[in-house]
Amino acid sequence: MVQSRQVHLVRRPNGMPVPEDFAIATVDTPDAGEGQVQLQAVLVSVDPYMRPRLDADQPLGQPLLGGGIARVVQSAHPDFAKGDLVMHRAGMQERFVADPRHLRKLTPDPDLPLSVYMHALGGTGITAYGGLLEVGALKDGEQVFVSTAAGAVGSVVAQIAKLKGCYVVGSTGSEAKAAWLRDELGLDAVINYQAEPIGPALKAATPNGIDVYFENVGGAHLDAALPRMNNRGRIPVCGMISTYNGEREGVRNLSTVIYSRIRIEGFVGGDFPHLQAQFVEDMTGWLKSGRIKTQETILDGFERAPEGLIGLFHGRNLGKMLIRAAD
Repeated sequence: MVQSRQVHLVRRPNGMPVPEDFAIATVDTPDAGEGQVQLQAVLVSVDPYMRPRLDADQPLGQPLLGGGIARVVQSAHPDFAKGDLVMHRAGMQERFVADPRHLRKLTPDPDLPLSVYMHALGGTGITAYGGLLEVGALKDGEQVFVSTAAGAVGSVVAQIAKLKGCYVVGSTGSEAKAAWLRDELGLDAVINYQAEPIGPALKAATPNGIDVYFENVGGAHLDAALPRMNNRGRIPVCGMISTYNGEREGVRNLSTVIYSRIRIEGFVGGDFPHLQAQFVEDMTGWLKSGRIKTQETILDGFERAPEGLIGLFHGRNLGKMLIRAAD
């Protein structure tokens, strides 16, 4: 038995989460029993979807729900050896015992950093790929708008759309992120919504309207996009981050859905198991060739997981936010 740490929610957030809503708990971790493995967290994921769960779904005094990459340190299962890397959904635990039926063994490509399996080649990548190509039914050369385009999902969406020959507009919340989208990713237009109102700026940036709006924000962004949608436009809804901390921005232009025959469809990354093989093949090739670029914000130290989660809602990440728990 070894001592380990877990990140617990100790009170429900009132609006924006604060450090006092969380605690780092020290617990005893047993040895792996028959058919089990004991794991050491390597990379811990923090994601915007975690915030709504804090209001009800996340039990108090238990490890925060979530996933990551871990390394096998003890094995009592024939299919897993010490040193194997796995993907897990066991929550924010530093060292823990797991049933291998709930793990996915990871064989990383030696030419790619391990961390890409937490974003471009992981959950956010398949979310972007399936959401844009299947839910959004993207056609080559269309007009595309992506909100939070510098985030882990949005940046992949924007780049896939560019690979498909589309005109791509992205929104983001800082000039540094806007510069990366313009200069590194080559978006056709970028809106810093903190510096200019999203409505007039989006109208100016989309002279030919919008065929696909990849929705990560909701609120004022959705209200601005709806009048710009072309006939039979599609809005795949990945997130509504503007509402996660209790804020409510009214949407006045919903009647556009009727007259422009707009399809709005929500989805989650787990909807696309049938695309997984093609996604891995495509994304691996794009990453190796440099056609897909990534950014990461990595905080060192397991205990910084609450800081990372809170930082998402203050725009402190460029690309995927990760916590490095071990080398």
